[in-house]
Amino acid sequence: MSFPRVILLAAVLMPTLAGAQNVALGGLSADPSAPVEVTSESLSVDQATGAATFTGNVLIGQGDLRLQAGEVEVRYDEGSGQIARLLASGGVTLATPNEAAEAQDADYDLTGQTLTLTGDVLLTQGQSAISADRMVVDLAAGTARMEGNVRTVLQQQAKP
Repeated sequence: MSFPRVILLAAVLMPTLAGAQNVALGGLSADPSAPVEVTSESLSVDQATGAATFTGNVLIGQGDLRLQAGEVEVRYDEGSGQIARLLASGGVTLATPNEAAEAQDADYDLTGQTLTLTGDVLLTQGQSAISADRMVVDLAAGTARMEGNVRTVLQQQAKP
């Protein structure tokens, strides 16, 4: 993997997370045509394993969508050279101005089209929230499953 390939990561990372057709899960969406910016304290590239790792206050932004984590590792498919998996750790937040998802770790499997959040998962929208130990999102089907210590708080809007 060469350095230009890592720069290419920034151009494709958020459109891949959001889906090619502006697909939203619970309102979390991004504009795939918006520019992507990745900031971190360091970047290391491992030629042998074909992985790139952003570490230290990683912030990936596209339009109103933000992904923040302590570390984000990008793994590539050996055959195609395409991004195969993103592993975020060290406290992960995925947010728009109106919604947020938080967890200790996130595993985005592009090949299997799944997003798995683990460790103190919390989804919020306004004053409503749902928490669990683990959440698995099937991006192809547009479904999600929460497991372990699931707790929901639904805030009803007051009538005028």
